[in-house]
Amino acid sequence: MQDKLIFVLGPPRSGSTLLMRMLSAHTQIYSRPEPHLLTPLAHLGFYDNVDRAPFDQLQAATALKQFVADMPGGEDDYLDALRAYTDVMYGRMLTTQDKPYFLDKTPAYALILPFIARLFPKSHFVILTRNPLSVWDSFAASFFDGDYQAAYDFNPVLERYVPAMADFLRTAQVPFVHVKYEDIVADPEAQLKRIYEHIGIPHEPDTVNYGKAKPAVEGGLGDPIGVAKHSRPVTSSLEKWAQSAAADPAKEALLRHMIDSLSDEDLATWGWDRETLFAPLADVDAGEAKAKAEKKARDDRWDKYKFERRTLVALRKNIHHNALGNVVKKTRFYCDVLLRGDGEGFSAYDAKRFGADSDEDQKG
Repeated sequence: MQDKLIFVLGPPRSGSTLLMRMLSAHTQIYSRPEPHLLTPLAHLGFYDNVDRAPFDQLQAATALKQFVADMPGGEDDYLDALRAYTDVMYGRMLTTQDKPYFLDKTPAYALILPFIARLFPKSHFVILTRNPLSVWDSFAASFFDGDYQAAYDFNPVLERYVPAMADFLRTAQVPFVHVKYEDIVADPEAQLKRIYEHIGIPHEPDTVNYGKAKPAVEGGLGDPIGVAKHSRPVTSSLEKWAQSAAADPAKEALLRHMIDSLSDEDLATWGWDRETLFAPLADVDAGEAKAKAEKKARDDRWDKYKFERRTLVALRKNIHHNALGNVVKKTRFYCDVLLRGDGEGFSAYDAKRFGADSDEDQKG
């Protein structure tokens, strides 16, 4: 099964949904929105673990490693067991289609690349990078209504993905093709040809016009804004980050802080040079950029998706230390109690937490 798997691997907002849409327009490739099948498998405890779980994850990890150590094939047997699961999931999904290849585009996979390469060494890896400043600006705009600081507090994407992906690009022991978002939108036909050659399937030039093909599955995770607006790649988003940074000095400062945290080697591996990365800022008029940003904010005020994101960002602020947070926590507690066990009655502990008398107290 693994030789029929294609992985498009890039950080959030790197253009992976655009690339997926083009590739899945191919007559031999089927895809669907971000399955997230592999991230849980990578954190079962044999390789990596989770920080919290509704069971003793540390004990489970130790037991799993001991169990695998006593199997005839050791780690190889464990990998075979994981493949048995994924073969059923990917394979039986493919039986619903007339296409032989399954494309999985899940951004979180870029953080577990060594695990995926160990599990599927015969699969087809497409590594997608993008100007890190564009990745960040798009991430903050798409999910945090342009609030750079809120986005950073939630997920420092660049500091997590750039080193992880750069290390894989330098050390990978499996074949892969590395493509840049900027090259895809500038010359999509050439980049698609490279990818199809890597997979070993015929080049179908018309797949660049992804808008002609109906997505196999509507909705789901992925790009909620940009990719549906066009029918083929466009270059209009290449320097959006510069407009955002020029309009707000605090945004520029945070961008520079994030880039400073990255090594020159990792940036170069992604295809960027620290000395020239911020050069487009010199071509932007700060006053004009600020006016455009304010106008866009007014125009987008009632956009449904952005209104929802704006509301979530506002509600999340200081949620653990304000009155709303206290209400949410108390409501969550009540729900946990109501759903606990068979629901036949309160324990004395529950009754005490609710301020009510326990059954025994009432009998007395």
